[in-house]
Amino acid sequence: QVQLVESGGGLVQPGGSLRLSCAASGRTFSGYAMSWFRQAPGKEREFVAAISRSGTTTYYVPAVKGRFTISRDNAKNMVYLQMNSLKPEDTAVYYCAAREGVVGTTLRNMNYWGKGTLVTVSS
Repeated sequence: QVQLVESGGGLVQPGGSLRLSCAASGRTFSGYAMSWFRQAPGKEREFVAAISRSGTTTYYVPAVKGRFTISRDNAKNMVYLQMNSLKPEDTAVYYCAAREGVVGTTLRNMNYWGKGTLVTVSS
């Protein structure tokens, strides 16, 4: 069992930055690839970014590539999502998710989920 707790969400103006954090506890963190998903109001949850178990490989949805950076610290059991140049369309609840072994980019492939943190981009 893996428990995931997100933090760092909030209200930010367009063009601003936020860093989301996800704290993991339970089974060996380094055995899990980690992903961030988001769900905007009235829309389905979608993949945003993922990082391999070692942190050497990352994946991004085209809408955030170049603006968002995913990273992890296996010694601290943490994964992060640095979000820069935020846009109103980035407004969503952001979820941290874990998949044992390989990277997951679809909802059904993920093994564990956090409860989410709300990011609102508005002036």
